[in-house]
Amino acid sequence: MFTRFIPKEKLSKKAQRELNAARRTLWAVPPVSKKVESKKVYNRKKSARLCDDGSGRVFYGVTAA
Repeated sequence: MFTRFIPKEKLSKKAQRELNAARRTLWAVPPVSKKVESKKVYNRKKSARLCDDGSGRVFYGVTAA
């Protein structure tokens, strides 16, 4: 049988929800491209007292007050 095309706007709310649910899928890898942050830019969230050099050792910076 031939099914007729019905625009999404003219479908019932239930049919629209079913159509949206069928189109919605989970991605293994997010489709949003990731940007590598520059190390030169100040990051307020990064702890100022902890410094990690990537070797597994953590250094504590002590400031003289």
